[in-house]
Amino acid sequence: MLRVVVLSAHIAPESADRPDTCVVANFRDFERRTRVVQKEQDPIWNETLVWYLDAQPLDSSSYVTVELLDWISQGERSFGAASFSLASVAERPKVFITIKDQALRDSSLEATGNTITLKIAFTPFEVKPIQQPKKFECSKFVCCPVHAKDSEQEELVPRDRIGAGEIPLPTPKRDLGNKKQVFQVRVGIIECRQLQENNVKPVVKVSIADHVFRTRIRFGNNPFYDETFVQNFNEIPSQLFEEYITIQVMNSKALRADSLIGVFKIEIGLVYESPGHALIAKWLTLYHPTQLHTGLRGYVKVNLCVLGAGDRAPDAEKVAATEELENNILKSAVMPAARMITLQIYIYRAEDMPQMSEGIAYFRTLPEDLFGDYVDPSVEVNFAGRSLRTKVVYGDANPHWNQLMSFPMQLPSMCDLVKFTVLDGDQYGTSDILGTAFLSLSQISYTGAKVSDLSGFLPCFGPTFLTIYGSPSEFVSQGDPFAKQRLGSDDGVDYRGRILVEVNTNKEAIPNQTVESIPDEMVKRIERYLPRHQYGLCAVFYSATMLTNTKELIQFEVSIGNYGNTLDETCKPLPSTTQYSHAVYDGHRYYYLPWYDTKPMVAVSSFWEDVTYRIACFNTLQVVHGRLKRNLDALKAIRVATGPTTDVAWNRLQKELTEDCKKSFPALDMHTATVLDQQMQKLRTQLLQKIARAAISLRSTDPLQKLIAKAENWLNLIASIIPETQISLPDVVIWMLCDDTRVAYARVKPHKIMFSKAGPYAKGRLCGKTQTIFLKGAQSKGGYTPIPALLRVRMWLGRLADSAEWMKCCEGNIVVYAETYENQRKMHGIWGTKDLMDHPNFSDVTGQVSLPKDQFRLPNGWKWDGDWTVEPQRRLLLDTETNHTEVLEEVYENQIRKPGRTWKLATIPYSDMRGAPALAKGEMVCPSGWNVVEDWKVELNRAVDDAGWEYGVVIPPAEMPRAWIAAEKTYHTHRRRRWFRKRCRNLDSASREELMSTFLKLHSKKKADEEEVWEYASLYGWKFHLERRPNDVIRRRCWRRKLAPSVPSRVVPIFLLEGSLGMELQGLEKIKQRLTVKKQEEKVVEQTPSQNLLKMNTPLLFCVFKHPVYYQLRCYIYQARDLVGSGTKGSADPVAHVSFLHMSQCTKAISGTLHPCWDETLLFENILIYGDPRGTEQNPPVVALEFFDGPAGGHSEFFMGRTLCSPTVCLDLSQRRLPRLYRHAILREQAEAGHLLAAFELLLDKKILAWGLRNMKNYNLLAISSPNLQIECGGDYIQTPPIKNLQENPNFLINVYLMKVYLPIDDDYAPPIELKVVDHREFGYKPVVGQATIRAVSQYFCDPWEEGKSHNLPTRAISKLKMKERLSKVIQKPWWWRVPKPQKKAKEKAEEEEEEEQVDWWSKYYVATGDLAKSGGHYLERGFDSVKVYSCELEEVPEFHGLQDFCQTFRLYRGKVVDESFEDPMVGGEFKGLFRIYPLPENPNVPPPPRQFQGLPENVAQLCLVRIYIIRAFNLQPKDRNGLCDPYIKIKLGKKKIGDREEYIPNTLQPIFGRTYELSCSIPVEKDLKISLFDFDIFPPDDLIGDTIIDLENRLMSHYGANCGLPQTYCVSGPSQWRDQVPPTELLANYAFLKNMPPPEISDNGSKAVFLGKAYQLSNLEPKMPSHGLLGPAKERMALHILHTCRLVPEHIETRTLYSSIQPGIEQGKVQMWVDVFPESLGEPGPPFDITPRNPKRYELRCIIWNTKDVDLEDTNIFGDRMSDIYVKGWLEGLEEEKQKTDIHYRSLTGDGNFNWRFIFTMDYMPMEQICILTKKQHFWSLDETMHKVPPKLIIQIWDNDKFSADDFLGILELNLTSMPPPAKRPQQCTVKMLLEDHGRASPSSPFRHRKQKRTSLFVQKNMRGWWPCIVWEDDKPRVSGKVEMTLELLTDKEAEERPAGKGRDEPNMNPFLKVPERPETSFLWFTAPLKSLRFVIWQKSKWKILIFFCIVLLFFLFCAFIYSAPGYLAMKLINPMKEIHFNRRPRKRKHKAKKKHT
Repeated sequence: MLRVVVLSAHIAPESADRPDTCVVANFRDFERRTRVVQKEQDPIWNETLVWYLDAQPLDSSSYVTVELLDWISQGERSFGAASFSLASVAERPKVFITIKDQALRDSSLEATGNTITLKIAFTPFEVKPIQQPKKFECSKFVCCPVHAKDSEQEELVPRDRIGAGEIPLPTPKRDLGNKKQVFQVRVGIIECRQLQENNVKPVVKVSIADHVFRTRIRFGNNPFYDETFVQNFNEIPSQLFEEYITIQVMNSKALRADSLIGVFKIEIGLVYESPGHALIAKWLTLYHPTQLHTGLRGYVKVNLCVLGAGDRAPDAEKVAATEELENNILKSAVMPAARMITLQIYIYRAEDMPQMSEGIAYFRTLPEDLFGDYVDPSVEVNFAGRSLRTKVVYGDANPHWNQLMSFPMQLPSMCDLVKFTVLDGDQYGTSDILGTAFLSLSQISYTGAKVSDLSGFLPCFGPTFLTIYGSPSEFVSQGDPFAKQRLGSDDGVDYRGRILVEVNTNKEAIPNQTVESIPDEMVKRIERYLPRHQYGLCAVFYSATMLTNTKELIQFEVSIGNYGNTLDETCKPLPSTTQYSHAVYDGHRYYYLPWYDTKPMVAVSSFWEDVTYRIACFNTLQVVHGRLKRNLDALKAIRVATGPTTDVAWNRLQKELTEDCKKSFPALDMHTATVLDQQMQKLRTQLLQKIARAAISLRSTDPLQKLIAKAENWLNLIASIIPETQISLPDVVIWMLCDDTRVAYARVKPHKIMFSKAGPYAKGRLCGKTQTIFLKGAQSKGGYTPIPALLRVRMWLGRLADSAEWMKCCEGNIVVYAETYENQRKMHGIWGTKDLMDHPNFSDVTGQVSLPKDQFRLPNGWKWDGDWTVEPQRRLLLDTETNHTEVLEEVYENQIRKPGRTWKLATIPYSDMRGAPALAKGEMVCPSGWNVVEDWKVELNRAVDDAGWEYGVVIPPAEMPRAWIAAEKTYHTHRRRRWFRKRCRNLDSASREELMSTFLKLHSKKKADEEEVWEYASLYGWKFHLERRPNDVIRRRCWRRKLAPSVPSRVVPIFLLEGSLGMELQGLEKIKQRLTVKKQEEKVVEQTPSQNLLKMNTPLLFCVFKHPVYYQLRCYIYQARDLVGSGTKGSADPVAHVSFLHMSQCTKAISGTLHPCWDETLLFENILIYGDPRGTEQNPPVVALEFFDGPAGGHSEFFMGRTLCSPTVCLDLSQRRLPRLYRHAILREQAEAGHLLAAFELLLDKKILAWGLRNMKNYNLLAISSPNLQIECGGDYIQTPPIKNLQENPNFLINVYLMKVYLPIDDDYAPPIELKVVDHREFGYKPVVGQATIRAVSQYFCDPWEEGKSHNLPTRAISKLKMKERLSKVIQKPWWWRVPKPQKKAKEKAEEEEEEEQVDWWSKYYVATGDLAKSGGHYLERGFDSVKVYSCELEEVPEFHGLQDFCQTFRLYRGKVVDESFEDPMVGGEFKGLFRIYPLPENPNVPPPPRQFQGLPENVAQLCLVRIYIIRAFNLQPKDRNGLCDPYIKIKLGKKKIGDREEYIPNTLQPIFGRTYELSCSIPVEKDLKISLFDFDIFPPDDLIGDTIIDLENRLMSHYGANCGLPQTYCVSGPSQWRDQVPPTELLANYAFLKNMPPPEISDNGSKAVFLGKAYQLSNLEPKMPSHGLLGPAKERMALHILHTCRLVPEHIETRTLYSSIQPGIEQGKVQMWVDVFPESLGEPGPPFDITPRNPKRYELRCIIWNTKDVDLEDTNIFGDRMSDIYVKGWLEGLEEEKQKTDIHYRSLTGDGNFNWRFIFTMDYMPMEQICILTKKQHFWSLDETMHKVPPKLIIQIWDNDKFSADDFLGILELNLTSMPPPAKRPQQCTVKMLLEDHGRASPSSPFRHRKQKRTSLFVQKNMRGWWPCIVWEDDKPRVSGKVEMTLELLTDKEAEERPAGKGRDEPNMNPFLKVPERPETSFLWFTAPLKSLRFVIWQKSKWKILIFFCIVLLFFLFCAFIYSAPGYLAMKLINPMKEIHFNRRPRKRKHKAKKKHT
């Protein structure tokens, strides 16, 4: 074994910057690869790569190659490689050799600068006896199907599957040894099922040994995860295999203790011992370890894999696909026995079984008595891995089995589906599968797990019919392309019959499955469920588009069951098929059927059971679910959790859900109701009631996420009760037939189109509505799968008793025809019926079935309506060249010879490629409307000789050679060559739509001429055409006869068209004989439609529309993202093909990208859509987009994806809104392959004032010099004289033009007005430099005789005479002459100055915006004016009509976009003009109407003074990295530019400019005022924020007086000073003169006036005189009041939106401003307003902290006394970094503190706005200071000082200096109520009224002293935590200089002088004076205790001494030892003497 340990590598920075790298090592052509390390310059792997050498040891020539790769560009980019010789490694086995920093080299052996570090070791091969690995105890687990018993134990994998190829064994078992090895454990969590919890959000916790992983959180009882967890181990195998893999499923919503749902444990060794070291797609049974009695808790599907070094992981997908679900359940042996029940399935009977015997494919539609039944049906039922089969009923298409099947089943069941398979054949022989059906147990039962208080029920179903689906009948005996559908792998295609089934559940368990007969009494019981009712199905085909190129005849068939199926002989023929049609090219890519105004329709009647109740319940629940989902989506879209939007959305959801849940279901017929019907009705009712109660209990004030979670839960609960399995009606199947061969289909669920009387909720969503249906192809393979057809169909299904409702839904007129074709053949130049061969004289459209006119039979209830008429079917005569612009014609020239002879013309001299006869090239005539581009020539660009011939040999009986070669041989008998020519359609002729309309004679009532009734063809089977050609020998004509109902009926007559019109049994016999002969001859012929399908001749139904509706589709295709390219290249050249109905277009191709940005608008003009536009609005046709890799004009083979979009329909253009780009998913092979950003909208589709041209852009690099205007309308046109000099005067010399045109009476059909601007250049060159189309001409219709409708002139357009008369008055006197200014007293002047300081223009602005607090000085009370603030541009105000009342502005476009970098590259200029359209009398004696546009202003340029007032901007887009910008203003007017770049406002998105600009200009030359906002940058260029453009000409010329707004009052000074050039009296006189009104009559004193017959009193207009005294003369004030009634523009501020060309259409911010325009010819205007922003004033706040009292005591001394070290801190809000604090008052035992400390704060204050202005830098690196506005608030805090911990907060006081509570004089009066603003208020019901506490402003009072409370909050209530005595003094900047003072007690300590506070002796810091601390802390307070203590101690010692000495003393006293000694001495002497004596 060779081991290479890849440690690390180093990548040089010049090679790559932090790449994603991996290492690939190669040894003996075997590669090993490391993992990928991402974004590392020095990656570290420490990963071991292993090669097993087996019996091939290393030698000296062995080597290993290592390469370092970039993972992203792997295989293309390498960081270098190195090769290492293994000779040294082989010499030293089992020893690691380290190779450090080995240099890597490229393919040229040059160093790359990159290195790698490795370790290499070699272990030689050792032969050991094979030992069996340890077998783990498998009895712990049981792998069993769901029906297995507890006692049964099986192996993990069945023995018959091991080695069978289903589970691979990647590596042989080997000895693992007893040393550490590398293992990898993989655990894949796929999904969970049947989790036994309510309302769960499960998460799976996986424990691999000690490593824990978790999946994502899902919702529901059956979550899907598909997550894999991997853990690597380096352990001894025996130890690792003892570890466990533990899988726990937990509820993330529950508490931790209750979160466990179930668990499963398995040993790692058991997994390793499994085949392939893996357990793939196993279902693990979950159990609760502490609650085993609860049984199964659910299932979890896993993939477990344990891999060692060299092992290969099995393919999980391949293995899982081969396994059956029932045999892959892994059950733990510790689990108790599951509950077993019996599932009983009753199989009663079947009907409509198909006949599948071979050899009758052509006769299966014939009557039963001719051929009989050829089916031997039986039913096989599969459940839980077991199968049971009924008996076989031979030769019966409607068999009766009456058998009961019983299956054992455990609860909960892992198996959900019961599969029913209908078989044909012997029980013991080979059986064919006719079809399949499935029944879901979860849909016919309810566990009760989702809602706790609702009881469940066991599975039950029927008795009802179960519909069987399979492949179509005609494909079963052939190669079946629908095999998957027939076998049940995919959804079935065709109806294959029905079986009557019933399902019950028996609680008694059985050991094995059984089959037994059903008793007769139970069979009779089901008869009450089987009564039939007649239903009607009708479908109108509106369009069939997106067809592929097919030349066959196409028709559609609609069937329900066998009713309408033309292959079935058991039902009567019905008009279930449409008329044959040919597909027509749409001019770009796809094909469509040209139905246009005649829509085919079908009608099918059928008999079924009554299922209206079930469908009504189903549809009702779907509506409830849909409405709840829409409201939930709206709730999720809310971004702000709180607000009115949330309330509105939730209230709507709550209201609608409550209403829906309270709706009752239709009444249930208990006689026919099944058990499942009763259970579902009970469940649905209870669940909806529960949801309604829960919805009512919630409120919109609850958290948004809670509301969303609740609504999602309700949505899931409703979805769980929607399914209805007992709808026994088959699906409606729509087949597309090409030459009667079924090629595509679609299935429509009956509940979608079913009508119900129960109400609008109960009927189908698409009942009677036009829907879009996508057909599916019969054979869908990988790659590009085109849509076979896109249908728009209107369908209706219901009881025949309700068929009158269908007529309410049907649009157009229904007609019924019988049709036959008369055939003739030309013989000897004479047309006749001889020699027609097999074709009858009268036949169907195919020419095969005989249909004589006299043998047609009428259906019952119908009669003929008129005689037979000839009607050529032009839709069948459209050739393959229709809508093609280019055609390549070809013909083959054929020659033959005998061997050795010369070549001569063949029998068929000219033919097509297949050899069929064709016209000679000389006889081919170019059709009209076409031009031959290239004449006939021989093709030489293929395998031919020099002359273009190719040669071959004919082998009889063939008539043409099968192969052709280019070289001539002697044995060749045939040769041919290809001639071709190219012709193109004449583009100058009519349009494609006009040609089609003319050929089909759409909406024409003219009858066909006799010459046009015949259709001609050269041979039978060839394409017919209308124009007769010389070689035509066959002709035919179509005869039609209309049918009408004979008697009126309640039933719609089209449902009574049953039976054939003329097919007889004799005809069937003849056809049978003819087909039998053909079969016997076994001659292969090209089959015609009638040979493939014997079809009954049924009537043709059509729905005819009289009037089409024209639409325009606009496709705004912006960008596609994340497209998937082909495998051969990483990029693509995407192109999008767009198809809409019968039109298609494509975008341009974007090269080399997968994220193409087309940014195109595709226009589809003149789209014909028949039907009610309101129906089109509700269900519009879809827009299909297909994406390909390739050029737009070519056909690429690589399909990139498809998306289907629904356009927004606009029926009223006046209410049209610009569509938004939406994201549409792009799908490819049912997977997402990117998304598209696009929008689609479907639009329902003269006197002239020509004033001038504006903004004409250069054309071909030359300026427009001398343009003129051409106006076209209705085929007529006029043109203006050229403008001589566009730069000096862009107006036309003549302005009014009269153009007489003929227009339709109906305005909707009026032609558009076309505008073209032509520039006159040198040498006669006249290019069109701009054009426009005005389609909505109805807006210009007017009545010229009606008064007041004449064009209104602007108020400023006065004549020269009037102008001179008034200018003399204005120029002689200045504008302020009107009111003399009397001398005022000094006191009045002072008061006036004070008022002027308080009131300015900004006061007026803030009043207008509603911010009265900033206006100051009682602005409104003093009578000052306000100003109108518009939230939009002045042009957008509705009452001013865009200021285009004099002239409208029309943009002129150019046809080609040259440069897309400009803002609007297609706009070439503007046209100023207006139109008036009115009728002219046809009688010349009637006088013409009065002329329009009279009294126009002089057509000259005017010099004007423009004043621009820029107030502020807001909501600007950030441009800097800090999320702000530095805006400044630039203004451009003509060629003049001004700006204030140096005066930018830094760091703000809401700048206040307050700037005024004045410019002079010449209008209309300089009419566009452009205001731009830029972001200042240090290094130019500056970034553009946005700009806005104002048309000054419109404002000057508008009669609304938009050049200068009217103030509310006429004032001579102040913020509302009159600023116009002329006084109000003259303005009013001008207005009356220009309006042809009588002049106003105003009295000299201005008190009375009369205007337009109405009297005015000044006293009524001014009931109260303002107090400011600034009003002007009364006469002018009266005139101004009258002007306000004329609806002129008032004094205003407009809000303009800023846009940027970088992000067009996206708002960049808004700017508030206004513009005044003053013509210089009218004199000097008044002075401009001063809107300079207010400047703050500098103030100094001095705060003296005197004392504190009752401060909370936070500390405790050693004696338990409460104390605090108090200090006070203070600052102004916003200036936290400038905090000031007092010194510390130590050891305050009472909460009192003495400070005498001064705080000094400076601030910039704006009195009018009552805010402080702070300017400071955000960061130290910031260049500019940022301005902040904060209220003037003083913050005082009391703190407790701590030396070794953080200081303690004691209380806070916040004082707003503009609204301060008065201080308390004494601390006892200082309470919390002082700080509460509304504490003085009493309740409304209180009899006492307390006076509200008066607050004062420090800026008014200047000085305050007293006590204020400091508070803390406890339990959400304030509490006084201390009181502070302060002095607050506010000084101006000047006063502060005059009265200086220092901070604290620093110098200058004055104003006032602050003494050092006299504090108690206890106030000191303890460690500065320890002895003093002992004195005050211990002695002063406890001296008597200390003395007493010492006395007690002394006494105690004395007492102890006494106790110690008392016993000795008493003993001495009692014993007297001295006396005893004296006494004892005497006897001793005597004794001594006695002794001597004795001696």
